[in-house]
Amino acid sequence: MLLTELLHPAILEALAGAGHGARVLLADGHYPASTAVGDRARTVHLNLAPGVLDVTAVLDVLLRALPVESAHVMVPPEGEPEPPVIAEYRSRLAPVPVETLDRFAFYDAARSPDLALAIVTADVRTYANLLLTIGVRPEGTLTPR
Repeated sequence: MLLTELLHPAILEALAGAGHGARVLLADGHYPASTAVGDRARTVHLNLAPGVLDVTAVLDVLLRALPVESAHVMVPPEGEPEPPVIAEYRSRLAPVPVETLDRFAFYDAARSPDLALAIVTADVRTYANLLLTIGVRPEGTLTPR
């Protein structure tokens, strides 16, 4: 048994192979994961039933497992209000910068060869997609043997 709370074998494998600058997509249940992810990305489906596991729950676990350098969120067309989930992400990720991308720019970013992992959730909130960029491990965070 591992000492970390992150136990999903495919997620651990993908993260172990990713490094600084690699990206992780946390997709809501509406996301077109069969067509809008990079060719090299590992896709993990955690969408058992609508609403059972959302992006926020996955984000909370990932934030305890890896350093995040920056993030991007998908936003609705100009003139429409920003969904509340985006404020939630900004709060959880602070002080990490959270940039906005329109739907098609977000899809293009997720199709990048830098995407190492796509996690498809059952989040039913619209525009709940989140693209994380992995940072570097801060000095002094390794325990010497």
